[in-house]
Amino acid sequence: MRPRQTLLLGLLLLLPVLAFLFLFSFGKNRYALPTYLPDRVDSTQVGGEWRRDTVFHQIAPFELSASTGRPVSSEELGTGLYVAQFYDDNAASSATARFLIRVQEKFRKEPRVRLVTFVLDGGKREDALLTSLAERYGTIAGKWFFLTGTREETCRLTQQEFRLTSDPKRLPGAVYTANIPAGRLLLIDNQRRVRGIYDGTDGREIDRLLTEITVQLYDYEHPH
Repeated sequence: MRPRQTLLLGLLLLLPVLAFLFLFSFGKNRYALPTYLPDRVDSTQVGGEWRRDTVFHQIAPFELSASTGRPVSSEELGTGLYVAQFYDDNAASSATARFLIRVQEKFRKEPRVRLVTFVLDGGKREDALLTSLAERYGTIAGKWFFLTGTREETCRLTQQEFRLTSDPKRLPGAVYTANIPAGRLLLIDNQRRVRGIYDGTDGREIDRLLTEITVQLYDYEHPH
């Protein structure tokens, strides 16, 4: 091979390496999680021009009973982020709870990550049920909470705040969805907004959840 051709080949091979080093040193690789459940669109005038901003739903404050018998408030959960599960007496809820054991173990030493399982058919009279479920799935105190309340309280949360629906045809997949099938997992950030929707019975969706929790924690540490 001629020296000129050798030099050209070397440069062609070197260019991808130089590009990678440049991007690694000076570029920013940011992936922002979507925000779900829009409430309205506000219009504001900035510099003589109208700007439309979407205002996203924030989960209203709540306080429910835990398996330990003490009340747990949303303020206690909202210092970092939490994964919300909605537990009913069915196979899908059990499968989802078993997958959540992976999430608990992955972020065992990360105090900003908590798990919350809302038991829909519990009621405050069923403290024994909460304790049984917490023991079954090996919850870590202060990390994974099994919560319930009166039927009125849980209905308000699931329907008005988390906006669940039992219609299996309304699957999440768009950023602007307002109907979430029961049995899904939700990722709630420290502004009480829904940042992720996942099928808790699908291992690949759990992998995505683990990744997006890490992304959200990174965003907390490196704000825009």
